[in-house]
Amino acid sequence: MTTKTAAAAARATVYGYPRQGPNRELKKAIEGYWKGRVSADALRDTAAELRSSTWRQLAEAGVGEVPTGDFSYYDHVLDTSVMVGAVPERHREAVAADALDGFFAMARGTQDVAPLEMTKWFDTNYHYLVPELGPDTVFTADSSKQVAELDEALALGLSARPVLVGPVTYLLLAKPAPGVSADFDPLTLLDRLLPVYTEVLADLRAAGAQWVQLDEPALVQDRTNAELNAAERAYRVLGALTDRPKLLVASYFDRLGEALPVLAKAPVEGLALDFTDAAAANLDALAAVGGLPGKRLVAGVVNGRNIWVNDLEKSLATLGTLLGLAGQVDVAASCSLLHVPLDAAVERDIEPQVLRWLAFARQKTAEIVTLARGLSHGTDAIATELAANRADLAARAGSALTHDPAVRARSAAVTATDSRRSQPYAERTVAQRAHLGLPLLPTTTIGSFPQTAELRAARADLRTGRTDVAGYEERIRSEIGEVIAFQEKTGLDVLVHGEAERNDMVQYFAEQLTGYLATQHGWVQSYGTRYVRPPVLAGDISRPEPMTVRWTTYAQSLTDRPVKGMLTGPVTMLAWSFVRDDQPLGDTARQVALALRDEVNDLEAAGTSVIQVDEPALRETLPLRATDRPAYLDWATEAFRLTTAGVRPDTQIHTHMCYAEFGDIVQAIDDLDADVISLEAARSHMQVAGELAGHGYPREAGPGVYDIHSPRVPSADEASALLRKGLEAIPAERLWVNPDCGLKTRGWPETRASLENLVSAARTVRAELSGS
Repeated sequence: MTTKTAAAAARATVYGYPRQGPNRELKKAIEGYWKGRVSADALRDTAAELRSSTWRQLAEAGVGEVPTGDFSYYDHVLDTSVMVGAVPERHREAVAADALDGFFAMARGTQDVAPLEMTKWFDTNYHYLVPELGPDTVFTADSSKQVAELDEALALGLSARPVLVGPVTYLLLAKPAPGVSADFDPLTLLDRLLPVYTEVLADLRAAGAQWVQLDEPALVQDRTNAELNAAERAYRVLGALTDRPKLLVASYFDRLGEALPVLAKAPVEGLALDFTDAAAANLDALAAVGGLPGKRLVAGVVNGRNIWVNDLEKSLATLGTLLGLAGQVDVAASCSLLHVPLDAAVERDIEPQVLRWLAFARQKTAEIVTLARGLSHGTDAIATELAANRADLAARAGSALTHDPAVRARSAAVTATDSRRSQPYAERTVAQRAHLGLPLLPTTTIGSFPQTAELRAARADLRTGRTDVAGYEERIRSEIGEVIAFQEKTGLDVLVHGEAERNDMVQYFAEQLTGYLATQHGWVQSYGTRYVRPPVLAGDISRPEPMTVRWTTYAQSLTDRPVKGMLTGPVTMLAWSFVRDDQPLGDTARQVALALRDEVNDLEAAGTSVIQVDEPALRETLPLRATDRPAYLDWATEAFRLTTAGVRPDTQIHTHMCYAEFGDIVQAIDDLDADVISLEAARSHMQVAGELAGHGYPREAGPGVYDIHSPRVPSADEASALLRKGLEAIPAERLWVNPDCGLKTRGWPETRASLENLVSAARTVRAELSGS
């Protein structure tokens, strides 16, 4: 690469960018609007300024083509539903009355109308709103948002490329609407949907779009011949249009596999492919189909989902190979940068040398621009950047942070016996029922209670020195006392301490384990206005001292009812962190599991009889390709069992999962060997209960009857109806009653009312079962 240059200068581009702003301005404006403190016009002004500043920053960094249309007030799949007119019948009146309020009603629901179902975006921790479609769905085009945002970028004098969810992926992500047969296949609506995309493309072309990107990440999953044929038909139809921009079809998160020949032959002008990690196989597959002669290839060689600096020389080698496989090669991240924080440069609490190992969205943008310059002008043009990159990579590889001999020796000594309970479930459950003495249909919550403004202020005061440790801890004791008293008064059977001391279910533990780094500003969108700060799993993991025992035992001292110990499981500790990429994930999971095992054993020794180890990320981390799944599930389930297997038979182990599709991992759920599992089920109308029953799941389960991601309060009758539906699949002696998820994001008034209704529903159904 020293002297060779590309036939045409490579352009740097991205598919999407963090939406929130440097100080989460979007979150604050939206939540202010919901509370009536921010007007609709002020919200729109904030959003427009965030878009403008993002595009300007990208252009100033050297990005030659900025994305538009990826910005959203809540979720880009919901934006697509609006674009194609797929508004559920129950929300049409609200949308017609006020488009913005109707949009938020679809996302969050109202007291009278349920929201759309929400689930994970492929194998990320981002959540999307699931389209609801049926045989009577009528699509209508509304390109106003997409055209308006393109107009904004063009008015700034920028080269812009609108980004849309592709028609095939949109339909593959959809579900049958309520009341529609579960056998209905939304993909049968493709021929009805394509004219709407035709109209949107024409509108964008008229507005000045030269290129439009159509994202088809669903095609990196295993697809049937019928689905591949649908993709072929979709792009044959769209490619044949005369009044359209050039089309760039994008895939990411994995290799395209059997879909690559379909898209390579399609009459479109370009493809965007992922060339990182598992998707590196795209390079060989692209060569096997003869490349993309005369077409544009956007090469995703910078990892858009993790935060480690790129190996620039390795990426340049990939790009150099790709030069012979396409008419034009441009450089990008592997996917939208939505999945990483905004800027590592603002972090002040990470040691400067370690900080040089990290690349957030702005740093990744700089890497993309550097690689495009190197591809166009040769390595001499980026010699300084390459030398600095080599030094950073070497420093990380040789750091004591990444290699702890004691941790590695303990991990190597683990045997199969360490991940097996001392008795089978059939014997354990008898001991647990005798020990706990719980009623039929026992009630509990998932763990967290509302994190009030006062609690957040107390943590902030402790950080800034406005209060001392003693004052802060007295505030936590008071909060735990109030939570325990409320649960006792309400009539819950298994209580929780409420997690008042915890900032986040992963970050709280990461800050107490060696090998983790915490950021101050590393916010990433999880859903809507919910942002998290994933910690950075940088080195070998161990637990210096107990993390949860003190507050759990304090809560237990306030009540005679059992109080659950609450931990985050090893897979979720990995999935909701930015995990190290310099060793196999299974090795890292085992280290985390051993640290958590120590905590579980200490909780039991302190008198905790019920211990919940949450694994909501087990499903989301499932590889997108079936051939990659057995190896993952082997180490993932082994890590959970290693965490929990050291307890006595009469100690009840719970786990929790939420907001994912569980039907294809029921065997893995069984393999966890937990005594009780609680799962999200309210928005999906108890679908998971049927999936557990179909598998013959033999343990206890609590499919949720209270959707905590909506501000609405479910009535006792509504919760009773869901319980009865759950009983159609799960015997009463094995059915628990609980919300879908933790209550951290809810307010106290709705929490009180909802849990009172939940307990009332349990009592009503118990009485029905007993005949009284």
